[in-house]
Amino acid sequence: MKNLFDVSGKVAVVSGGSSGIGFMMAQGLLENGAKVYITARKVGQLEEAQKALSEFGECVAIPSDLSSLSGIEGFVAELSKHESKLDILINNAGAVWAAPIADFPEEGWDKVMDINVKSLFFMTQKCLPLLKAAGTSEDPARIVNIASINGIRNSGMATYSYTASKSAVVHLTTHMGTDLVNDNILVNAIAPGYFPSKMTKSIVENEAMTKYALTKIPRGRMGTPEDIAGTALYLSSRASAFVCGQTIVVDGGQISTA
Repeated sequence: MKNLFDVSGKVAVVSGGSSGIGFMMAQGLLENGAKVYITARKVGQLEEAQKALSEFGECVAIPSDLSSLSGIEGFVAELSKHESKLDILINNAGAVWAAPIADFPEEGWDKVMDINVKSLFFMTQKCLPLLKAAGTSEDPARIVNIASINGIRNSGMATYSYTASKSAVVHLTTHMGTDLVNDNILVNAIAPGYFPSKMTKSIVENEAMTKYALTKIPRGRMGTPEDIAGTALYLSSRASAFVCGQTIVVDGGQISTA
């Protein structure tokens, strides 16, 4: 049972890979032998991330706006110039919007749904030829969708479109998993809890809010890069070859005790 988590020689894509948990997962894949393509909308930040990640392995940056179908098609066209197959697709690009229910704007609904749900679905669709080219019965291709614990439980925050979008990711994962398993593509999801990132910046940088948040996490801490990268590696490697359509919660026990 050696090398269960090995991804040497694999080609991976991490959307939203320039920061936060996307960066963490990209680093984990690189350090364990994969070639990783990262994509994000902000070119400067993406290039900085690519430079930093290249210390751990072969990392390629392709700027793109995945909120539109044309942006997704452009990314996949560029990827296809370099690769004939894709072993691992991590759909991580995400957005959040908060406002009271009476004032929640249409823009805040559409932006979050476009990034968190539409882009995930069509990114998967447009990458299918590359994923099918990589997958075999013995070694299936992998899709890892990034959901959230807030798509599983009521967070109590006014992030209505975010909550709905992440619930959609959980159910899409089950549906896609059933549809694609016979094409030798395994689809699973990760539902992270609190990790240091742009989305949790307001909590991380506020001592009182951090202290309160930690009281809700039985492990008594936020997630680390190893926590999220380890789960992504599991779902991308031979270790999870019999796992399909599942959402793995990585939250230090938070929703189990809510």
